[in-house]
Amino acid sequence: MSCGCKTSGDSSHSCGTKSASGCSSVDTCGNSYKLSVFDWLSDIDSSKSKSSEYVEVRFKNDRKLYYKNVNNLPLHIGSIIAVESSPGHDIGVVSLAGELVKIQMKKKHATLDNPLKVYRLANQKDVETWQELRKKENSIKIEARKIAYGLHLEMKITDVEYQGDGSKITFYYTADNRVDFRQLIKEYAGAFRTKIDMKQIGFRQESAKVGGIGSCGRELCCSTWLTDFRSVNTNAARYQQLSINPQKLAGQCGKLKCCLNYELDSYLDVLKDFPSSNTVLNTEKGRAFCIKIDVFKKKMWFAYVENSMAWYDLDIAEVKKLIAINKKGEKAPALEDLKVVENPLVTSDLIQENSVDRFEKKNRKPRPNNNRDRSPKNQDNKNPNQRENRNRNAEQKMPENRNRNTEQKSQDNRKPAPKNKPESQPQSQGQPQENKNYKKPFKKPKKKTPPKDEGNA
Repeated sequence: MSCGCKTSGDSSHSCGTKSASGCSSVDTCGNSYKLSVFDWLSDIDSSKSKSSEYVEVRFKNDRKLYYKNVNNLPLHIGSIIAVESSPGHDIGVVSLAGELVKIQMKKKHATLDNPLKVYRLANQKDVETWQELRKKENSIKIEARKIAYGLHLEMKITDVEYQGDGSKITFYYTADNRVDFRQLIKEYAGAFRTKIDMKQIGFRQESAKVGGIGSCGRELCCSTWLTDFRSVNTNAARYQQLSINPQKLAGQCGKLKCCLNYELDSYLDVLKDFPSSNTVLNTEKGRAFCIKIDVFKKKMWFAYVENSMAWYDLDIAEVKKLIAINKKGEKAPALEDLKVVENPLVTSDLIQENSVDRFEKKNRKPRPNNNRDRSPKNQDNKNPNQRENRNRNAEQKMPENRNRNTEQKSQDNRKPAPKNKPESQPQSQGQPQENKNYKKPFKKPKKKTPPKDEGNA
């Protein structure tokens, strides 16, 4: 079977719910959770109900339409059928049948006037043509982008969808402003030789078609299960006390994240009990204004106008009392007197997660000397079998050692003892060695003449 998601056209792949008749690879399919619907009314006999005349059919991506089974064909979830289209016919997969279709049509506000019809079950030729057209879509998308870029149009071709019989191509695009398609459609019709249909989608729908991984580490909600794209504004971030940082609050589509609306209702319910964030208290030490609100602890932080660096946290019940005192025209007591001093929780950092030098080698105490424990005596006490084996080996080696000792002694007696030679002192580099046999020549000492006596002269 084939599914209507991004792998549509592959007969070996099926997409549906995790059931006996559903898809075994539902976790790996692109839009399985988004396209499949659990039929919790499948046990009801729908033979007498008029709602069994209608079936829900899905196509590529998240497109779903409702058709009337005028020929009373035996349709079930996963059946590939040929349905009415303009022009020609289209190929789709039945995603829902039975009593639940009527509830889904009411939810999607589908009209029963002039409904589209189911022609027949798709034959082998229809499926082969469908698969061939799906393989061409990627190359056509690249060619369409080149043509739009050559015409200098401020738009982006996001996806291309062929009709089941190949009589029409639908181009999905995104653009900030209005685009003139007159020349573009002529170029597309001449290049692809078929009917051209242009459909504009939003940036959220584009990310749903492309898919990806969000900042939470999971697959994008818009590409898996989210179908209702409600508007998101910065007030949702302010109510949740989030910093207005566009880089963190924006998703891959460039718009504010849809998950900002998930917990917004819970925050609004809790904030009903809180005084206004613009509350100003008139105390004995001066006027104090609100700086911060903690929704979970139900506290509000105030600071004086003169000293905005010192913050004082108060419970919302205490703040309401101070507001009531100010309404009577009286000044509330100082915030220092009202602040409740809480004993901080003492925690131990077992894994040293907050330590800066946890990876550095610290001076450790020397380990105790365990040589005594490793001595053979202590090991023999522990293992008496090893001691017996060691004694046996020593006895066997004793005669061999005696023979070796006697041979060494006899050899030592034959060798003359070395003479004790005086150690030669090391000579410094650059000085010539002295010849010990060389004798210096004898020189006669000079006679000293006595000084002349000047008086006798």
